[in-house]
Amino acid sequence: MDDLNQLQEQIKLELIAARDPEALEQWRIKYLGRKGLMNNLFRGLGSMLVEDRAARGKALNQFRQMVQEAFEERQQALKEAQLQAELAAEGVDVTLPGRRPQLGHIHPISRTLRDIYRVFSNMGFQIYTARDVETDEVNFQLLNFPKGHPAREMQDTFHTTVPDILLRTHTSPGQIRAMRDYHPEPIRVILPGKCYRYEQVTARSEMMFYQVEGLAVGRHITFADLKGTLVAFANQLFGEGRKLRFRCSHFPFTEPSAEVDIDCISCGGKGCRLCKYTGWLEILGCGMVHPNVLRNGGYDPDIYSGYAFGMGPERIAMLLHNVDDIRYFYANDARFLPQFA
Repeated sequence: MDDLNQLQEQIKLELIAARDPEALEQWRIKYLGRKGLMNNLFRGLGSMLVEDRAARGKALNQFRQMVQEAFEERQQALKEAQLQAELAAEGVDVTLPGRRPQLGHIHPISRTLRDIYRVFSNMGFQIYTARDVETDEVNFQLLNFPKGHPAREMQDTFHTTVPDILLRTHTSPGQIRAMRDYHPEPIRVILPGKCYRYEQVTARSEMMFYQVEGLAVGRHITFADLKGTLVAFANQLFGEGRKLRFRCSHFPFTEPSAEVDIDCISCGGKGCRLCKYTGWLEILGCGMVHPNVLRNGGYDPDIYSGYAFGMGPERIAMLLHNVDDIRYFYANDARFLPQFA
């Protein structure tokens, strides 16, 4: 047993001296390999007396187990030391707390929609949800777009395999459905939702986009009421003191019709890149509801009148944040979206 005790001290010293995987492998071959010292010790059992062989064999088994465990501990220690060295070389401090996961946030278009809802809710408008899939009759015909009307060319349409069923090209068909649901009561609603047009995707247009339609129907409603509503909206959304400009336009479902501009929120009307040096930014279209549309909705145009307006939240978000390409909002670019958190 004395020789095993002396050998144990020798093995431990050489094991400590093995400071890299190559040296440790040489140590393993020397003591635990097929031709190593441990196997040679076991071969020596055959030359011993029978009465001494059992005790010696038991001691050798215990000794081999000790050597094997010492080897595995040293092997694990060297692996951990190598990993620590690699992390240190990479400049990683494993004692630092982990990075917090990036949290999601409201999309800028959803944020803009919520701001629009808030402004009109404060003015007494309710949200009316209309369908995305419409009939040709409601999407076009009841809004003064008869079949073959040239104004249909402005709204390239996604048709379905079912005749006269299509994806709505604007939120205006919601006017008809809202009037038929509320008749004969007065109406003050906004109709937000997605619209679909078969158009080329550019920096200013998308195939799928949001619109927010507004509709008010009642007795003695005038264009002055429409102007007052839009002035209040612009001041609450874009900031107090906004100037508005109404330009004559044409929409089949309103008469008279107008497009509305505000003084540039970036330069205050002096002229800059955002407003193309005109001092004005277009924000929406509007007008008085056409008598035919009122009649199609169930209201007598001789008794009732109304106004309607429509805007694109994407365009408003582009103006608010000085973004020049609508595609940024839907590209899911992590470099772009977090700035609106």
